[in-house]
Amino acid sequence: MTADRRTPALLLAALYAVSGALCLASALWPIHQDAPVELTAVLAVVGLVGGALIWAFRARLRSWEFHAAVALVSVLIGLLASRSATSVGIVGLGPAVIAVGLYAAHFFELPAARAHAALLVAVTTAGAVAARPDRFAVAWITLMVSVVAFTEAQGRLARSLRRAATTDPLTGVANRRAWEAEAGRHLARAARTGEPLSFALLDLDDFKEVNDREGHGAGDALLRDLTAGWSARLRQADLLGRYGGDEFVLCLPATDSSGAREILQQLAATHAFAWSVGIAAAQHGDTLTTVLARADADLYLQKRSGRTA
Repeated sequence: MTADRRTPALLLAALYAVSGALCLASALWPIHQDAPVELTAVLAVVGLVGGALIWAFRARLRSWEFHAAVALVSVLIGLLASRSATSVGIVGLGPAVIAVGLYAAHFFELPAARAHAALLVAVTTAGAVAARPDRFAVAWITLMVSVVAFTEAQGRLARSLRRAATTDPLTGVANRRAWEAEAGRHLARAARTGEPLSFALLDLDDFKEVNDREGHGAGDALLRDLTAGWSARLRQADLLGRYGGDEFVLCLPATDSSGAREILQQLAATHAFAWSVGIAAAQHGDTLTTVLARADADLYLQKRSGRTA
């Protein structure tokens, strides 16, 4: 699930509302005398009310609630397919089915999107098979294959775009924007729970001399080697990011200052190149700016004293 919930909530609310409006139109102007008017009327209410609720509570929706809402749409489409009176009505559900698959692929991680696509195909196909009309197998199979293909293609594209937007292309660690967003969430969580949280600024010593003496290719290789060694030693919850050219930042959840220094000593053992570090523990009322300012001040003191890692 993406960190910013506003756009996913907006589009999910729109998906519900548009589906509800279409169901309302079908209930008011049925295309067949045996059309399930009562069911489409109920689904119209579910869609319109559901869309309004999703938008109203968009700021408080959790990831599992997005997944539940998308799964519910799949089940309701399958239910509508099972009560359809004509083959055209069944195949006409295709745009809604594809829209659900594309939504899941764009906003959820790829394994979750695949699971939603599998659920979508299963429940809608079961509904179509249970319906009275027949002679739509070829069109339905084509539709289901398209849903799976579109979901996979969009999911892979979305994953690539997310990686490009959040990752430093040289070192593979989080870029500044992504690191600040995740570190801000860690800081907010620590403020709620009272658990310790430490931050560290790492600045490479004499990095410019490497570039001047051996070329930028050697400097790039050094950055990759350093971050690879650090990443191998860090815990899964620790967050390493590239803040500038040769400056890196660490967010260390559930770690006080002494614990942070122990971790940084382990990082120093991964490579012979020297670097300086400033550490700051989160305090009550801190923002990311204030805690990083203290880490930067500590880094300055370490550099003045000549202490390096």
